[in-house]
Amino acid sequence: LCVFLTAFFASKVKYESKHCDGKGFQRQGSSAFDRVYTANQNCGHSYPTFLAVLWCAGLLCSQAPAAFAGLMYLFVRQKYFVGYLGERTQSTPGYLFGKRIILFLFLMSVAGILNYYLIFFFGSDFEMYIKTMTSAISPLLLIP
Repeated sequence: LCVFLTAFFASKVKYESKHCDGKGFQRQGSSAFDRVYTANQNCGHSYPTFLAVLWCAGLLCSQAPAAFAGLMYLFVRQKYFVGYLGERTQSTPGYLFGKRIILFLFLMSVAGILNYYLIFFFGSDFEMYIKTMTSAISPLLLIP
């Protein structure tokens, strides 16, 4: 799904590039191209972080809430991209929502790491409590 979203963003950049005058990236007066190109770059720069925290959260904590948050993040990035095509203020809700999802995935990763060290040093396993909490909290990501 991530690949299809990236391909969609790239096709939008290609479309706007064909409809602009000038050569290369020195297009004068092409705010539509600038917005599409910048939105594509912003989304592309955030994917490595997203993939890292998604992988860690799924591996170290719980797969179902991590997968749900990952799907939500992809939909939010789509909203951010489309919002960026309008006015820049329209992309702000998608950006803030995406930050919240990344924070959730990061906290899931930290909880999984802490649980590992609690098992290693003290023999206490809180995995079921952590999975229950993340499963209960993940639907709250839907609240804007």
